[in-house]
Order: sequence, then structure tokens, then C-alpha cells
Amino acid sequence: MKLKQLEGLLGSLQQFENPKIELEQYPTGPHIASRLLYTAENSFGDVSDKVVADFGCGCGTLGLAAGLLGAEHVIGFDIDAESIEIASSNADELELDMDFIQCDIRNLRLSDQAIDTVVMNPPFGTRKKGADMDFLSMALKVASGAVYSLHKTTTRDVSLLFFGTLDYFIVSPLDVFPKKFTGIMWRVGRKNSHCSLCMD
Repeated sequence: MKLKQLEGLLGSLQQFENPKIELEQYPTGPHIASRLLYTAENSFGDVSDKVVADFGCGCGTLGLAAGLLGAEHVIGFDIDAESIEIASSNADELELDMDFIQCDIRNLRLSDQAIDTVVMNPPFGTRKKGADMDFLSMALKVASGAVYSLHKTTTRDVSLLFFGTLDYFIVSPLDVFPKKFTGIMWRVGRKNSHCSLCMD
């Protein structure tokens, strides 16, 4: 699938009508979502024929992008029942088979489910400090391959300390955030992933 086609399909998805501020809900725009997943697949092979988890899936944009790019199985996790309802409806519209689990990511228990890649646009921690790091910590526990995550630029130093060394690419301006805000997309790979990418 071509990048523009992927972005177009993601642009048709239903989004939050009344985002819950306490959960730091905000939509993941089709521009950034399509580029994140397209890069994950075409530069690293982390999507097609893989089991992909979308942590804090919200309306399902990242997970659905993975499904459109040929993921073997996609699972969306979110604490909010309304988010899962919207994401499920979006999956139906795209005729994609995606599973959804309502849970607090901090209490996630996966006994028999192998996950290759985790994609996420977690809470930034503006309401609850460290919420983004809770998501990253769990993602690293469950992903056997790579983790792709969107963060505020202020998370960079904390993340470098948290992970040691990792590969990342910077997106500026990041259109899913408020005006005059710059964000970072992290790719945390487990094996032979030494690459730095820049995107406009």
C-alpha cells in the first residue's frame, strides 16, 4: 500500500467527539500515523506478518494502520470503553479484523499472547506524571521486536536515561499536538536496529 493511500484511509476514521481530558485523549492524525507505520514496515519490517499491539489505542488509528499494512494480528488496548467502541467501529468500516481489550495498561497480563511490535501514542503525563513511562515500561516487557511511541520533546532526556541507547527520529512540527509544539517518535529496537531517520 502506498503512503498517500494509507493516509487517506486513516483520514476517514471517526475520532473523539468529546475527548476525556483526564485520560489525555487526543487524536493521532493521519499524517503522522501513516508515516510512523509506513516507516515501521518499509524501513524495519516490523508490521507485515507480525502481531502488533496498539497501547492506549483510542480511536484505533495506529493499530488500524498496522492492519492495513498487513499485520498478521492486531490488538488494541485501552482503559476507556468509549474509545474501544469507536475503534471497533473504525475497524468495521475498514473491514479489518482487530481485537480490543479494555484494561489499564499498567496491569496488563499476557500469559499466552506473543507480541512482536507495540505502537502507541500514550498519555504524555501532563495530568499524571510518568504516565508515558508506564506505557513504555510495559511495551518493552511485552514486545519481542520493536516499540514505536510518540512523545513530547521534553521526554527525550528521560527516555535516553531510561533506555540507555535507542534509535529515534524527530518529527517537527508534529501535527497531532497543539500549535507550536514539537514531538518525538521513538523506535526502540531489540536487535540490530542502529538507524536514525528524519522526517518533515
